[in-house]
Amino acid sequence: MNGLPFQDEYLEARADCWGCGRNNPEGLYIKSYWEGEEAVAHYQPLPHQIGHKGVMNGGVIATLIDCHSIGLAIAHAHREAGRAIGTSPLITYVTGSLQVDYLKPTPVKGEPVELRARIKSVDGRKSLVTCSLFAGGVETARGEVLGVQVEELPMPA
Repeated sequence: MNGLPFQDEYLEARADCWGCGRNNPEGLYIKSYWEGEEAVAHYQPLPHQIGHKGVMNGGVIATLIDCHSIGLAIAHAHREAGRAIGTSPLITYVTGSLQVDYLKPTPVKGEPVELRARIKSVDGRKSLVTCSLFAGGVETARGEVLGVQVEELPMPA
């Protein structure tokens, strides 16, 4: 994986996200990178992120899929515009919909999980992203995220 992760290039407007923000002290700190046409990330589940007896919590899995996919939508839009991530004006996306299928239990212990996402389609301001989560090389969850490009929102005071 080459270069900075997408999330480390975000403008401050996105840096506080719980899933992918670099400035959130309680965050997951997802780091996504280009690998060809895919976005790839690795995440080490934490012991307290269990749902049931050593199995990763489904909400954490959904957040990983969501934030990794939105990160790809942002990176892809910048790539298509011929711009570096983090350049003004801000190009950002929010989640329009999230569908997750849990295929197998995802263990909390062991090696990091891997996320692989691809752009499925783009229609104007909407990007449809597919994402798979792997544990030990086995696909354990699969998601589809509709990212919707939004105008820069004012930061709360």
